[in-house]
Amino acid sequence: MSKHILIVEDEKDLLDTLEYNFKHAGYKVSTSLEGNKAISLATGKNNPDLVILDLMLPDISGLDVCKEIRSNPVSKNTPILMLTAKGEEVDRILGLELGADDYLVKPFSLRELTLRVAALLKRNVPLESDENIKLGDLNIDLAAHRIFVESNEVTLTAKEFDLLVHLARHNGRVQTRDYLLEQIWGYSSDVTTRTVDTHIKRLRSKIGSFGNLIETVRSIGYRFNYNSDT
Repeated sequence: MSKHILIVEDEKDLLDTLEYNFKHAGYKVSTSLEGNKAISLATGKNNPDLVILDLMLPDISGLDVCKEIRSNPVSKNTPILMLTAKGEEVDRILGLELGADDYLVKPFSLRELTLRVAALLKRNVPLESDENIKLGDLNIDLAAHRIFVESNEVTLTAKEFDLLVHLARHNGRVQTRDYLLEQIWGYSSDVTTRTVDTHIKRLRSKIGSFGNLIETVRSIGYRFNYNSDT
């Protein structure tokens, strides 16, 4: 069965181009030029498998659209790929904070967008485990998809949660950026993105003192370094 993509973009020519290319690639495609309509489509009966969401929309902000999609039980786990202008770094960070899974800066190649969409759809699978991961006062409940730091629950986006689980499972071992992109986002090494760095930054800020345990290994990647003796 064909995957269903919702494309939200206020530039009509770009919207038409994206719609044509994704239909040609075998996807079912819905489109919207406006944010409010996008929310209805994303949370309705025939909700999509993935949303491509431009941040600059004529009626409401794409950030508000992202927030509404994430807060609705029907669409809370739907992957969201944001499209942003080159100078919208703050909005990109806010978008990731609100639950977007990745972003792509305009102008972009159709090939890269297609690769990222395919990767996000492939990786949108829940963790099949009921185990807990406990490192000192950090407790990760995989079955409930919840995290606690010093008994206080911390709210993470889906990708932040997956990233923390991966790093914690590989405690003490360096994880390259390319490997994290492959494992968490499903991207091959020919896709260039700062998504990992952005998510690491947000993750560190949310998990208190445990954020200091996510070490940057220069020019390579990251390592979660918890030692029970310290």
